[in-house]
Amino acid sequence: MTDSNYPIIYFDGVCNLCESSVQFIIQKNKKKNLKFASLQGTHGQQFLNENNFSTTQFDSLVFTENGKIYTRSSGALRITKHLKGLWILFFAFLIIPPFIRNPIYNYVAKNRYKWYGKKESCWLPSEELRKRFLD
Repeated sequence: MTDSNYPIIYFDGVCNLCESSVQFIIQKNKKKNLKFASLQGTHGQQFLNENNFSTTQFDSLVFTENGKIYTRSSGALRITKHLKGLWILFFAFLIIPPFIRNPIYNYVAKNRYKWYGKKESCWLPSEELRKRFLD
């Protein structure tokens, strides 16, 4: 279920860091072309099942674009291509091999609940933003 019509960010819907990141991306997404789905939601769970990802352990965001799936630092850096301002410069870090980038990503992902906290339920976007969320 990698819809090639638009890029999708699948994120941990109960993670405070992830929620803040989604809100930041929404503000900086110049074309408003990014769609969002929580990994815990119906669309996210279906996507995870269809692509053989864990449906209970969320240790990475997942970014789909043009029918391709990107995780960890590769997904995060590819998202920056869609942001206004100097954020697009982070896209250049893709030249660094993932075996160097991903340990940093993994360290933050492993500690995100401890550092930023966790919610009991997913964040609900405003009525205006709901059209950019898949469920």
